[in-house]
Amino acid sequence: MNAVIIAVLVMLVLSLLRVNVVFALLIGAIAGGLGGGLSFADTITAFTDGLGEGATIALSYAMLGGFAVAISRTGIPELLVSSVLKIVNKEGEATREGLAKALIIFALLIMAVFSQNLIPIHIAFIPLLLPPMLHIMNELRIDRRLIASVLTFGLTAPYILLPYGFGLIFHDIVATQMDLAGLPIDMADIPRAMAVPVLGLAVGLAIAIFISYRKPRDYHIAKTNIEEIQKKTASGKDIVVTVLALLAALYGQISTDSMIIGALAGILVLYLLGAMKWRDADDILNAGMRMMAFIGFVIISANGFASVIQATGAIEPLVTSVSEMFAGNRGMAAFAMLVAGLVVTMGIGSSFATIPIIAAIFVPMSMEFGFSTLAIISLIGTAGALGDAGSPASDSTLGPTAGLNVDGQHNHIWDTCVPTFVHYNIPLLIFGWAAIMWLA
Repeated sequence: MNAVIIAVLVMLVLSLLRVNVVFALLIGAIAGGLGGGLSFADTITAFTDGLGEGATIALSYAMLGGFAVAISRTGIPELLVSSVLKIVNKEGEATREGLAKALIIFALLIMAVFSQNLIPIHIAFIPLLLPPMLHIMNELRIDRRLIASVLTFGLTAPYILLPYGFGLIFHDIVATQMDLAGLPIDMADIPRAMAVPVLGLAVGLAIAIFISYRKPRDYHIAKTNIEEIQKKTASGKDIVVTVLALLAALYGQISTDSMIIGALAGILVLYLLGAMKWRDADDILNAGMRMMAFIGFVIISANGFASVIQATGAIEPLVTSVSEMFAGNRGMAAFAMLVAGLVVTMGIGSSFATIPIIAAIFVPMSMEFGFSTLAIISLIGTAGALGDAGSPASDSTLGPTAGLNVDGQHNHIWDTCVPTFVHYNIPLLIFGWAAIMWLA
């Protein structure tokens, strides 16, 4: 069996059995390395060499966690909860409760979409917004699997379709790698080629909202005095300073392309303008790093996992063999290439990193099958995006889990990865294949 399949299967099975994702990635990498012909020592070396690639992102999320906790100490969370409570029923009115649910879902969806294109902060908004909203979501009995699905849609669909912010980076990678593979394209064609696959994601989102997770779900509700929450709100100065801190964080991140600098800028504004005390810095940063430690360790481990997969040299044989199995049937060949992209991305955890790996193989192969340029763009984009939602090592699943599991009631695999895999990868596979055949 191909080493990539071995590694990904072992990692996924262990994750589904509730083995810690970090250990699942490590054991999966060892299994894949040994299955790919590497010695145990070479496998460990490859894994260790890849760890450094995730260190910057891990530190970024640790700093981001510190900033999130600092914001929470200003009273802004209480102000947010108090505002939502005014909408929620006073006497159990179903209309007000439904409106509050719709408001929360819509607000989080818009924030997730904006985080990719309009205000490119990626998952930085999640630890700021979600933790203070958990209490009211528990009161409304909102299924957190629904919120995870909403957030993951907003973190993936926009960059796949729209050439702005992170979308511009994704489209540029697709265009550059296809050019290197011998097929120059116009970047303006990418949104056209990816419209139908993204429609599949929208269908998955609609199913999650209106069918799968429509019913209420009960969570343990911590004892909270609602009247105290409504009274304990931020002062006018705190609101102004918090807004300035958020703007400073946004400017710092965009101008330096570093979440570390962005989070540092936001924290400094809070301290320098008196919203927080310097003596509280150590406690705040420690609390923030604890909150985001899970993401950091998974990302570091995922980079080691990807390094082992690449060291085995098994990715190209996997893609080639899967495609050649259906050389006489364009439809089956396209479907096989999409499945190969799904397997690779599920293991690596990043669609951005998958495109360069598969484009060099898929482009000439697709040209031999006689696919049109638009069909090949759709194939490359869809194959790269498949697996981003649902992968235990993807930012698109780790981010929602970090915010939803603050109180320990949201499992990363069963409450985020499985729901997003089912609602997004399956529709994306179907609609992506339909788009390829339609554009062929």
